Amino acid sequence: MLMSWVAVGLIVFFCRMATGKMSLIPQGLQNFSEWIVESLYDFLGGLLGDHLNKRVFWFLGSVFFFILVNNYLGLIPFIGNLGWPVEDPEGHQVGWLPLLRGGNADVNMTAAMAFTFAILWFYWAITENGVKGFLAHIFAPKGNFGGLMRMLMIPIFLFVGVLEIVSICIRPVALTFRLFGNIYGGETTIETLAMLGKEAVASKVAGWPGWLQPLAETLGSAGASLPIYFLELLVGFIQSLVFTLLCAIFIKLICDHGDEEHSH
Repeated sequence: MLMSWVAVGLIVFFCRMATGKMSLIPQGLQNFSEWIVESLYDFLGGLLGDHLNKRVFWFLGSVFFFILVNNYLGLIPFIGNLGWPVEDPEGHQVGWLPLLRGGNADVNMTAAMAFTFAILWFYWAITENGVKGFLAHIFAPKGNFGGLMRMLMIPIFLFVGVLEIVSICIRPVALTFRLFGNIYGGETTIETLAMLGKEAVASKVAGWPGWLQPLAETLGSAGASLPIYFLELLVGFIQSLVFTLLCAIFIKLICDHGDEEHSH
């Protein structure tokens, strides 16, 4: 929770700095902020269309940057390393309780985002289609059928609708554990490799002067985890984009009206 507050604070601080002195010809931080927001807006607009994008971008854009900042904060070296050991009744260390953790390395955070999206998904689906249109989108036969064929297709599409309901219920769970699993697994891999590197170096520098041993162990820890660390920088961006894209696709599937144009 603390790391999530830090992430929100950094995003707010960035927005305030970028918009503190707005100008018609953007420069510096304002230019960079407009570029990244417009790039994401245009990217999602190509998928959702202009009407839907205007309705839902406030959520999708916020989720993307919130996940991205949280992912990168979790890669700061001391995050997850400062804390205290967990011991069993016999005094043996059985785990490690970190003082701070990356926000998305906790399943509660990813579940909160996924189920918030699920609630908003129902709102957008019903307001775009109406209750009747929403139910028809799930259960009604698709295509031009008539006569006996239509009667035969009704139970088939009712069964397909039940499967669709199951799929809708599974979506927030899948969003939760996809993001959590990738981020938690990556951070755990970095910490494990760092510990192995530290232990390997410690066994070889046991006879060195006292001030050199911690330095060598730190270098060994960093060297062992560095390749995975750079990989996680890419994974952090990809996972934030995947979460956002999946949310956009789920919205598109229920709110897509084909060739119908929205005009206000």
